[in-house]
Amino acid sequence: MRWWDIAPVLELERALFPHDAWSKGLFWSELAHARGANANRRYVVAEVVGEAGEVRVVGYAGLAAVDGTGDVQTIAVAREHWSTGLGARLLTELLTTANAFECREVLLEVRVDNTRAQRLYERFGFEPVGVRRGYYQPGNIDALVMRLSDPLSAVQGMSHGSQD
Repeated sequence: MRWWDIAPVLELERALFPHDAWSKGLFWSELAHARGANANRRYVVAEVVGEAGEVRVVGYAGLAAVDGTGDVQTIAVAREHWSTGLGARLLTELLTTANAFECREVLLEVRVDNTRAQRLYERFGFEPVGVRRGYYQPGNIDALVMRLSDPLSAVQGMSHGSQD
């Protein structure tokens, strides 16, 4: 993800997460930590080219790495691309990045009512480790905290045909 991707990413962010969408400033801040010698973030976008040659962002994801722990900051796929494997490809990219950052584990939060995402994370080997009460606003929706203890094995396992 680069600065010129922020506008289309924000459009998708607002469509998918209307009540708790990230701000432009937050994306700028995250991207600032993705460059330079001390970079500890990686953000990626997935794009498609339309029939008229227009390029459209249909997914994005980001990871932060601190002291051997990766944290999935965000992962999103446009609704029309659900069940295409795009989410798995984005997650694979984040886990590959976690390995490059020498992370021993990767954490994430997911809405307790988002079973679709939970199934994706479970396929990669993430396991529930806790709950953050009232994490998502509005509505006081709890977040399930999930942990992957071996990101390298997860990526290797998914690249050997475990993906659907």
